Amino acid sequence: MNAPLLIKNARIIDPASDFDELGNLLVENGKISSLNKGADTGAPEGAQIIDAKGMLLAPGLVDLRVFTGEPGHEYRETLNSAAKSAAAGGVTSFVCMPDTLPAIDDGAVVDFIISRAKASACVNILPAAAISKGLLGNEITEFGLLKEAGAVCFSEGRKSIQSSALLRTAFTYAKNFEMPIMHHLCDDGLKGKGVMNKGLFATTLGLGSISSETETIPLSRDLILAKATGVNYHAAQISCPGSVQILAGHKQENPNISAGVSINNLTLNELDVGQYRTFFKLDPPLRSEDDRMALIAGLNSGAIDTIHSGHDPQDVEVKRRPFAEAAFGAIGLETLFGAAMRLVHSGDVELKTIIKALTYRPAQILGISAGTLKPGSNADFFIADIDYPWVNTEENIISRSKNTAFEGARFSGKIMVTYVAGSKVFEHKETA
Repeated sequence: MNAPLLIKNARIIDPASDFDELGNLLVENGKISSLNKGADTGAPEGAQIIDAKGMLLAPGLVDLRVFTGEPGHEYRETLNSAAKSAAAGGVTSFVCMPDTLPAIDDGAVVDFIISRAKASACVNILPAAAISKGLLGNEITEFGLLKEAGAVCFSEGRKSIQSSALLRTAFTYAKNFEMPIMHHLCDDGLKGKGVMNKGLFATTLGLGSISSETETIPLSRDLILAKATGVNYHAAQISCPGSVQILAGHKQENPNISAGVSINNLTLNELDVGQYRTFFKLDPPLRSEDDRMALIAGLNSGAIDTIHSGHDPQDVEVKRRPFAEAAFGAIGLETLFGAAMRLVHSGDVELKTIIKALTYRPAQILGISAGTLKPGSNADFFIADIDYPWVNTEENIISRSKNTAFEGARFSGKIMVTYVAGSKVFEHKETA
């Protein structure tokens, strides 16, 4: 076992225990041993002592929406490379979406993901099982067997179930097995061949558009079915004011619903697409600045619960194409924290709110022991300098794919070191 570790003089934020103080953290045998405010309370004999010099110490981030390429598309991303990217971004646990080849729709594939992650990944990788077989939307998977194999939730990944009857059946089974459903919202008929937000800018660029109704109509349906079945339902990612309003109304009647938002939709808008920049082709699309501000208000009000990276690695062949033909998606694990700090430095969101949406709330939704610094919990945490200036350059990206929506972006806020079960899995190194 590693020697005890005492981190002193840190600004410690733990939303799970409503702790926000200058203090110290003691780690023993991979677990949080104590969390105290004020001066150093002493360390066990032989302990390693680190002076955080007032930097932020918080639970490791829990990312609910990460796509990898393994199995099937390892050239885009492996579990190993995704884990290294996650560690660099302060993410100590992430949910692996079922959009693999084969899809995660069978217990054997769940077992493969878990086994490979244990063998090659430096962070906790949690498999999400497919709602439907083959992600085809025709027949639900074996929920009981998938839970028994180790799946933490059910999701259709990039896809959205179009059949209300199938979705109701899925919700009923998920409720019976006490498993959360995380569903991407998209009415395929309304989306059609749309590729960006509906509005004047899309018209100017001559691109097919995606209206907010593409999202709000399936959201309304899902929330009605969620109330009828009692399932723990999570709207995977929302992007418009209408969704915020719908959620706020339903949350007054149903405590079992929650919603997430991509850091991209919180910090970027449709104008970032510029002259057909395909790294900004995302699903849901980047919307107007007014929509972005409405999402921030939703996060502050509690209508939105979680923030995720939406990490979706794509290779050059499917991204370096005309905008209408390019694949959707951008990587984001390494920039999640830095981008979130933009909201803090702008004064739009308090740091504690950001940390809660990135740690405790996603862990709560999954029902897992993570996202907290309470004594006895796993020592998964990071130390960050929230004012550290850095630039996201292609040569510094750890992910196998380089399709970042923050290419060349300047940030203030950097993960300095990340620990998983008390072991250091990432440390920032200064470059010349």
